[in-house]
Amino acid sequence: MLKDKIALAANLLEACGLDAFVFLHPPNLRFLCGFTGSDGALVATRKTDAFLTDSRYTAQAQQQVSADDVRQYTAKADGILEFLRETGAGKVGFESDSLSYASVERFREKSGNTFEWVPVSRELLSLRGVKTSLEVESLVEAARLNAEAFEEVLPFIRPGAVERDIALELEFSLRRRGGEEKAFDFIVASGERGAMPHGVASNRVIRAGELVTVDFGTRFGGYHSDETVTVAVGDVSPRLREIYDVVLEAHDRAIAAVKPGVPLREIDDAARDFIVERGLGDYFGHGTGHGVGLEVHEYPTVSPRSDETAREGMVFTVEPGVYIPELGGVRIEDMVLVTAAGCRRLTRIPKDFRTLPV
Repeated sequence: MLKDKIALAANLLEACGLDAFVFLHPPNLRFLCGFTGSDGALVATRKTDAFLTDSRYTAQAQQQVSADDVRQYTAKADGILEFLRETGAGKVGFESDSLSYASVERFREKSGNTFEWVPVSRELLSLRGVKTSLEVESLVEAARLNAEAFEEVLPFIRPGAVERDIALELEFSLRRRGGEEKAFDFIVASGERGAMPHGVASNRVIRAGELVTVDFGTRFGGYHSDETVTVAVGDVSPRLREIYDVVLEAHDRAIAAVKPGVPLREIDDAARDFIVERGLGDYFGHGTGHGVGLEVHEYPTVSPRSDETAREGMVFTVEPGVYIPELGGVRIEDMVLVTAAGCRRLTRIPKDFRTLPV
């Protein structure tokens, strides 16, 4: 399987007219050759490939990595350039979205005029865009952990509870169930803080009559879950309930629009147009979704600016939201897998309006 993925790198070389490609971004290394450490490089050419790392990870790489050669370097740039010279490469691609300018300049200074360094962005983005069945299994398991942990923590969401405490309980619950690490800093935004799309859990005390938005996820087998639930703590105002119903309908319309061949901006339109129709368009400022996999935010993007189409095997979120300053907000998020017939929802927590006892 991993050698099949390295074959994808060979296809990338052909598509971009390159002799070699230097992969340094850890998620790409894990995807292409299986390496789970924090420092290394995969250099792929049209005839061969090599994984290079330092003494801290040599033994690990020999156990994990699928590549024609595994080498140890003392200085990363020197090791990479030595292998490139051996292969006779001329045009060398690099990950322009993740490699710093300083690192590229270091390669250029050390190699002189030996190589032409070619930034690659768009062609690289889709490398991990379509998930294999094994990748989907890890995503499904991460989503299952989300559902179990949330049900365990739900009784803690009550008047008098502190947002940070809810986030901590969620993290503990996910870890106990086998989650490797939290996917990001959890958002627990109650009351007027619900108007903050990225309202990371604070010391605010939850009160009765408020909505609470919880955005959280974990990592399993290297793959992430990402899910947002908004619940009511006791009875809320008709206005807050109206906002919830609008967001839920927008969420459902976007999911119904997902199928292979549909432009991703049309999936965004399905949610956004309904929110605009209901007079709340000014309060929905972000895209409807993003890809999820080895990174919690990755290709593709579901937004008005998207120029890609949905493909079978893609996994992305659907997460419309409405955020009204000094009142509060609602976001509802699920992860979906594009299937031949439409899509399959990977996240499991019910998104119907839920009122928690006070």
